[in-house]
Amino acid sequence: MPIHDWSKVKPGTYHNFHQLWTSAITNQLNSGMLPRGCFAMAEQIIGGPEHDDVALKLYDDPIETPDGQRSEEFGFGGNGIAQAPPQLKPTTSMVMIAEEDRYVLKSNRIVVRHELGDVLAVIELMSPGNKNSSHAIHSLVEKLAQLLREGINLLVIDPFPPSVRDPRGIHSLIWNEITDQPFELPTDRPLTIVSYQASPCKTAWVEPIAIGSPLPIMPLFLRNAFFINVPLETSYQQTWDVLPIELKRTIATPSSVG
Repeated sequence: MPIHDWSKVKPGTYHNFHQLWTSAITNQLNSGMLPRGCFAMAEQIIGGPEHDDVALKLYDDPIETPDGQRSEEFGFGGNGIAQAPPQLKPTTSMVMIAEEDRYVLKSNRIVVRHELGDVLAVIELMSPGNKNSSHAIHSLVEKLAQLLREGINLLVIDPFPPSVRDPRGIHSLIWNEITDQPFELPTDRPLTIVSYQASPCKTAWVEPIAIGSPLPIMPLFLRNAFFINVPLETSYQQTWDVLPIELKRTIATPSSVG
């Protein structure tokens, strides 16, 4: 299903959809998509703002990986966890690596890890309230960038076009907190979906889309290069299907209401 133009409806109408979509994504992650030992919860406060979905790991689970090796990070189950680079659309997606982080790969470090309640990733589903003031958007951007600096992976979904407060899209603001590497959002694809890999190099997997385009499958990084693929189209469609017909009529064309 093509993504709708949610800027045409009142904030309350989108808020209803936002809540339902958040639940759909959470249920999707917890239905065998995340590896054993991990789960997702909605709206958890982790030293900053409330976020839409948070992936947590309760304990290290030394499960055998598909190649027969033992992993101290994750069990392998559900739709599979991958380590190879994510496969985004080669003609539209962009991969950006923070230049200064390239040297992180050459360094030695000591890692102290807490076994219970490790936060692995945060999914942020943007809403109009995130952009209704300079304070709101700057506060969100600073807190998301701080999570990334702390090694927490992010998946940011912004179904709204750029505003005067984010003229080059939300990714440009977040990325400017990390590096001076420039980013230009394509004018024909003004909606932003971006997955951030926190380590070993801070890397942004950017998928700009347009209103009317299907939602992509996006990587959600859990630890280093390990990630799962999240089919956003599936949860969006599930949410749309249960939306009351009266709300559908406020945003959809007559032929796509059903």
